[in-house]
Amino acid sequence: MLPQAVKLKRMALDFLFPRRCVGCGREGAFICSSCQISMPRIMPPLCPKCGRPQTSGHFCPDCVSWQSDIDGIRSPFRFEGAIRQAVYQLKYRNLRAIVPTVAGLMAEYLTAAPVPGDVLVPVPLHRKRLRERGYNQSGLLAGELGRIINLPVSGGGLERQVNTSSQARTAKVDERRDNVFGAFIGREGLEDKRVILIDDVATSGATLDACAGALKEAGAASVWGLTLAREI
Repeated sequence: MLPQAVKLKRMALDFLFPRRCVGCGREGAFICSSCQISMPRIMPPLCPKCGRPQTSGHFCPDCVSWQSDIDGIRSPFRFEGAIRQAVYQLKYRNLRAIVPTVAGLMAEYLTAAPVPGDVLVPVPLHRKRLRERGYNQSGLLAGELGRIINLPVSGGGLERQVNTSSQARTAKVDERRDNVFGAFIGREGLEDKRVILIDDVATSGATLDACAGALKEAGAASVWGLTLAREI
């Protein structure tokens, strides 16, 4: 249970700054029950590698020829509607208070569709971007998710050593992969560990794959990616 002082502080903040749904604006919660019901979920069958919906349940055409380091990527939601707004508010509007809500949704998904994992590792920001933003949204998600599902978080297990341009500015998959090639380096302490990489959104999977390559070079036994949402 939260200490009484923390509870009182949260109640005071809720009174002064009422929580509003990022989807519809209704007061009471960051994602109201109606918007949660309507959020577009990614349902099986899936491509075993990238996690996109795939009617056959076999590798999709993109993954057949993809020589990837990541063992697989999973995401509970499509990057649309209320979940898109949740990511935007967390990432660019400093709505860190929404983290328990969305991390809880990730925990529910991971419980229903588990992937092998001994430790959570957030996708890191470059130190320059971290100074600009003030926080790493993936680190916040990993920390809260780890608390919920009782898995340790290794915030220092992976480092972004190159300040790459935003992936959103590159449209082609090959450009995205080139953009993050060699951008990450794995640190000690994850040897023989089954890692679950945590990020907010997956698009092409290039960033997650680059991270997986660095972690496996550092000795990780397996690396799965888990994101709140993904573009389809």
